[in-house]
Amino acid sequence: MKVRLTSLLVGAIALFTATIASAQPSQLNLTRGATDISRQVYDLHMLVFYICVAIGVVVFTAMFISIVRHRKSRGVEPAKFHDNVKVEIAWTVIPFLILIGMAVPATITLIKMDDTSESDLSVLVTGSQWRWHYSYLDYDVEYLSNMATPREQIYGRLPQTENYLLEVDRPLVIPTGKKVRFLITSDDVIHSWWVPEFAVKKDANPGYINEAWTRVDKPGIYRGQCAELCGRDHGFMPIVVIAKEPADFEAWIQGEEQRLAERRAEEERLLSMEMDKDELMRIGQQIHLSQCAACHQPNGQGIPGVFPAIAGSEVALNDRARHIDVVVNGVAGSAMQSFRNSLSMSEIAAVVTYQRNAWGNDTGDVVQAADIHNHIQGNQ
Repeated sequence: MKVRLTSLLVGAIALFTATIASAQPSQLNLTRGATDISRQVYDLHMLVFYICVAIGVVVFTAMFISIVRHRKSRGVEPAKFHDNVKVEIAWTVIPFLILIGMAVPATITLIKMDDTSESDLSVLVTGSQWRWHYSYLDYDVEYLSNMATPREQIYGRLPQTENYLLEVDRPLVIPTGKKVRFLITSDDVIHSWWVPEFAVKKDANPGYINEAWTRVDKPGIYRGQCAELCGRDHGFMPIVVIAKEPADFEAWIQGEEQRLAERRAEEERLLSMEMDKDELMRIGQQIHLSQCAACHQPNGQGIPGVFPAIAGSEVALNDRARHIDVVVNGVAGSAMQSFRNSLSMSEIAAVVTYQRNAWGNDTGDVVQAADIHNHIQGNQ
């Protein structure tokens, strides 16, 4: 009876362990990841798991044998003893040694995870409601990354794709085989930059900078998302990282630097010219629908008690300088973020012009890129 019971118990645990080990990455177990650190985390997880399994086998085997062999129906009388020094020493020393056996590899891995020294590339990652801003500190490259999943999929008007809510318009690009350091912060509320396959999850706290790093072995696309409840659109703040071979990464960097230089040159050109009102209204409507309509609604009515209306508002009708400032710098302590880094000066001018002349506002105001430039310069 004893042998049969023990065999059944051990067999059940072995079957469960085999199921865990052979499960698909998205089902029952962690994945090994794409970096050396992530694989160390996986191995540490499995070490602790097997230790727990071994403890479970010993404890439950002893418990079930005691239940079967010393049950009352067999006429067994309970032993009468007060304590046993050897047993007490054993159940103190053995757990201590087990904890040390887990603590040593865990500490080694944690120290490696926090060691951001001797990095080959540094990227400033800034979270904001609800997007990520990436700035390459070793290059003249920076941009915003927004979720690219169409709203029609979110509202159920289109079928959901494989990477639903995990696709962006501008992914972060890093080189393979290089140590990349992430400086992670926020410009509004607490976010968390999490890429499971890198074993990287760091909070983005306003006013603080947390550090993390990764070294990806193979080219590929790796996905994550914000892991800190950060407001209404928390679920729409994905992360996509593309790892490229070093030569391909350098080519991409050169292309980005050229693109940004051309954009700055275009900004300079627009500062010296004036766009007509119809062009500003056309561009402004597109920007409002893509950037502002989620909160303020396409008709500018907002959501009562949550997001203020633009149509008929005091700011949109009378206070032009305040209107520009709200779009450029956002509103502290609210969900209204700054668009200074996400929109060009001409785009900000267009959306302000549109909002001051749409939905019956009809102020007749025309805002140019030079007005936005002067406002920014006057507030620095």
